[in-house]
Amino acid sequence: MSVTVKDLQQYKREGRRFAMLTAYDFTTARILDEAGIPVILVGDSLANTMLGYDTTLPVTLDEMLHHTKAVRRGVDNALLVGDMPFMSYHASVEDAIRNAGRFIKEGGANAVKLEGAGRVVEMTRRLAEMGIPVMGHLGLTPQFVNQFGGFKVQGKTDEAAERIERDALALQQAGAFSVVLEGIPADLGTRVTSVLQIPTIGIGAGAGCDAQVLVIQDMLGLSGEKVPKFVKRYADLRGEITRAVGEYIAEVESGAFPTAEYSYGAGAAAKPDQAERAIYGESRTPKAIKVEKVVRAVR
Repeated sequence: MSVTVKDLQQYKREGRRFAMLTAYDFTTARILDEAGIPVILVGDSLANTMLGYDTTLPVTLDEMLHHTKAVRRGVDNALLVGDMPFMSYHASVEDAIRNAGRFIKEGGANAVKLEGAGRVVEMTRRLAEMGIPVMGHLGLTPQFVNQFGGFKVQGKTDEAAERIERDALALQQAGAFSVVLEGIPADLGTRVTSVLQIPTIGIGAGAGCDAQVLVIQDMLGLSGEKVPKFVKRYADLRGEITRAVGEYIAEVESGAFPTAEYSYGAGAAAKPDQAERAIYGESRTPKAIKVEKVVRAVR
């Protein structure tokens, strides 16, 4: 059964922690969904991870929708959240409604994420009233990088910490179903979590949050050597890909690949069905696909 925003709020009441990861393409989304991740975020971090920008600011709404559609096709069970990019909701409430609606209607997202508070609180209220679930985002909000003077930990002073707590409560009151807390002291993450009835999702906000999120490229070791302090690498796919590509290059250059095992024989010796299975695999031969379509039509 697909995860909903109500499920996440129930997790909060039960004290059940949950994980969220980013995905930006069909293949990764399918793997994460099959692995059981309950929430997938198509983050504007794709500006960095997929498009090569230094910040998240350049990514456009159309680019975000393109990736959200691809992820949607790979997701059957997880709650899918679309990250509204810089200037897609900043000019007016009307822009926020129109563009959030595109994430739901065109992108297939179940919810949207907005950064900051202030005017975003009223936008959250209006979107919630229209049936568009909103995930808030406070603390080190990357779309405010120029205002912050860089990617710096937020909420370190008493005044700043109190403001983040007030903003979190305001977003909850406006109808947000959860809030991401990024780049804040761990004790502040615990404090905000304790006063909210909606789940907090931490990224560099300590273990006291209700959930945790990481960028998929960071946690799989694809991002290179320089990553934020809060990133734990659960694999070294960069190293494994480098090794595999090196082995492939060496085998091609030496003539060791392809061997007979990876080559096709002359046609007379092989029956058509056997040839199809060799090319497409047992379950994806043209005949199998045709049968599958017939079965679906009967159902």
